[in-house]
Amino acid sequence: MRAVLQRVKNSSVTVNGETIGEISAGITILLGIKVGDSIDEVKAIASKCVNLRIFDDENGVMNLSAIDTNKEILIVSNFTIYADCKKGRRPSYKASERPEIAENLYKLFIDEMIKISGLKIETGSFGAEMQVNICNDGPITIVLDSEELGV
Repeated sequence: MRAVLQRVKNSSVTVNGETIGEISAGITILLGIKVGDSIDEVKAIASKCVNLRIFDDENGVMNLSAIDTNKEILIVSNFTIYADCKKGRRPSYKASERPEIAENLYKLFIDEMIKISGLKIETGSFGAEMQVNICNDGPITIVLDSEELGV
């Protein structure tokens, strides 16, 4: 599982011209699910996302988490995070999990984020053509990969 986190001033996701998810200051997470991911990856990445210290304390040092600062979170599924661009000019998405399995893990991830954080969680629409508006704050962009976390 791979999560691209962006600390944001605000963020929203729109489908067919309708805003379906919107947050003020917090984190936007683009979530990619790879073949073989399980609940173990869901729990590890969710915990890391809400506890990662990427918000400034009173001294301007990134020392506080989303939970510490009561930030909002927008979660958007994104299978292209696992694009393999090694050969040719067309990316391969073979590492991305099949939609029927990935959607279940995406929903479990959302549920886990709600359970462990108590924060406002907004989402995109799995499998939909979405427009994501991200006002990155910093810019702070961090990539979490379950393999690198030892999961």
